[in-house]
Formats: sequence, structure tokens, C-alpha cells
Amino acid sequence: MRRALSVLAVTLTACSAAQPPVPSATGSPGPVVSQDSPAPTPGKLRFTKLAELAKPVAFAVRKGDRRLYVAEQGGRLKTLDGDTIVNLSGEVSGGNEQGLLGVAFHPSGRWLYLDWTDASGDTHVTEWAYDGKEATRRRDVLTQDQPYANHNGGQLAFGPDGHLYIALGDGGSGGDPHRNGQNLGTLLGKILRIDPRGTPYKIPDDNPFVGKEGARTEIWAYGLRNPWRFGFDRDNGDLWIGDVGQDRWEEVDYQPAGSEGGENYGWNLREGDQPFRGGKGRELTDPVITYPLHQGGNCSVIAGYVYRGGKIPWLQGQFLYGDFCAGWVKAAPVDELDKEAKVGQVEQLSSFGEGLDGELYALSLQGPVYRIDPA
Repeated sequence: MRRALSVLAVTLTACSAAQPPVPSATGSPGPVVSQDSPAPTPGKLRFTKLAELAKPVAFAVRKGDRRLYVAEQGGRLKTLDGDTIVNLSGEVSGGNEQGLLGVAFHPSGRWLYLDWTDASGDTHVTEWAYDGKEATRRRDVLTQDQPYANHNGGQLAFGPDGHLYIALGDGGSGGDPHRNGQNLGTLLGKILRIDPRGTPYKIPDDNPFVGKEGARTEIWAYGLRNPWRFGFDRDNGDLWIGDVGQDRWEEVDYQPAGSEGGENYGWNLREGDQPFRGGKGRELTDPVITYPLHQGGNCSVIAGYVYRGGKIPWLQGQFLYGDFCAGWVKAAPVDELDKEAKVGQVEQLSSFGEGLDGELYALSLQGPVYRIDPA
């Protein structure tokens, strides 16, 4: 692979300065603000250190629970007050882009889900019953063989519809040698949508490829290289996806609330909004943000959330994202994504998190977990 990323124990790789948004094939990127609405005033953010963990990579909150949960890449799910909820450190693989990669709680708060790679490098999405004190009744919901050690995705999140969304990369190596991104017969290079409370899970009847011969019915969106982090807008249900690039471009993809799914984001026919090795395709959904690799130390996009909290008024309705290597954090109004502004710096930014109140957090692979505050 082009980048072994010896400093990165995560599933990242890619690029910097945001370009003007390209209209999505499925609609415009975000809600339209009326002419009478005042423009947000750009500002700076303060990153308040809350804790120091071992390679924190994913963040979650649970209904009715004030604690903050963070996954360490080495295999432990911990709370910021020091409790270890699950310890998979003896089971996870230890490659740069492997380990414990994602965490989500069921909307009811009764079940916990982790995305992790085992000693053979294969992906598991595993469920535990959880009462707020002890995780019990472990079972695998979904497993996926991984042909290479990189591009495992790992994000888990429950959408506004109550279904579990799962990110899987294209299987790894470089350039998608098995063309998994465009192959509907594999789960690799996709975002999946399932009901995990089945045996082992259920397929929602309205998934876009239900009834399509040769297609995996778990698939919600495809044409993705390594969708390391994605997030739903808690205000309207829009989906924002950071897809880590190959050689030239990082991209943020967008799916509006109300989509019926099935978007093809283009990999490996293209990287960002440019053809990849002469690839061509029709009905591809354009990225809404792209930025180039190798400029200013950029290497890997980290998608965050649209801010819907209450303590930073000027940030309302802006999408936060960053870059792992360059460390910058930018905010962009969802209706004017080309008007992005740098609002802070987090070295080795690995993920963002969102609290129950809509306030945001940032994780660094170096160890710190930060709360994002007004400067």
C-alpha cells in the first residue's frame, strides 16, 4: 500500500484545503438558510482535555446515562471516569489499521455494539446486553472476512430510523484490486443498514437492494474506499461520510435525510471527484467536500458532525471535520461548504464524538479526549 502509516494505528490515509461543494446527485448539501438569517460569525474553539487514554479512536453515549464511553484501539471500551466495560485486548489484531474501531449503543440503551478485528484480521460486529454496570450475553451479529490488513472502516451508529449503520472499507491493499467498491455482491466498500436484534440480524424491508439478484441486501450505500467516520445530523437526519482517499484526494460524501439509499459514491472509478486510473461511471453521487493530499501535511479525512449544541451559537449548523496528520479542525456552514474556516488544532485527530446534548468532542490517537468549548 502507498502509505504504511507507521504513526497511525487506525484506518486512515489521505489530504487538505476544502474545495467548493459539487452538487450531489441526490440533492443539495444540507438545509437552505433564508436570506434573512444572519451569517454565522467565524470564531475559534477551545479543546478542553477531559482524560488521557491509550489510543482512543471512537466515542459513544447511552440513553439515560451521563457517562462518556470511548473505545481504545488496543481493545478496551472505557468510560472517562475510569471503568472498563469490555476488554478485548487479548482478542483484537494489532495492525496499524486494526483493533477495536467502533462503538454504538442501541437507542434503548439496553445493548452495546463494538466493531473490531480479530487475530486473523477479520471484522466482527459484536453485541452485549448492557445494564449500565455489566456487559453480558455476548454474541456476534455480523462477521466479514478481510483480504488485507488495511481499510477496515469501523464506524457504527444508529440512525434516526433506529437501524444500525456499519462502515466497511474496500478490503485493503491499494487501488481496490478486487473492485469491491463497485461489487454489490460483497459487503466490502459499503455502508450497511441492519436491525441487529435478529438471528443474527434482520434486513429492513426498504433497504435499496432487497430483491435485486446478486446483491447483498444489507447494503445501504456503496462505492466507498475507507469510510472511517460518518455521522448523522441530529436535527434533520442528514448523513455525512468521510471517505479516506488513495493518492490524491480526500472526500466528504453526503446523503440527505429521506434518501432511499443506494447511492454510489464512485470508488474505485474515481477518487474524490476525479477519475481514478481512467475509471468511468454513470449516476455517481458527487462528494460535497474534497481536498488534496500532500499539501500542508494532510493525509486522512476525519468526518465529524453538524453542530447542534447550545453553548457555541456561532457554530450552529456548521459541519466539523479535520485531518489526522495535519491536525487542523475546520467548520463549514452546511449550505456554503466552500466557506470553511479553521477553528482549531488537534494532533493525530482520530475521531469526533457527539454528546446527548449535541455538544461535540474530539479524540487524539496520542491519548487526549477533548471537549469542544467556545474559545
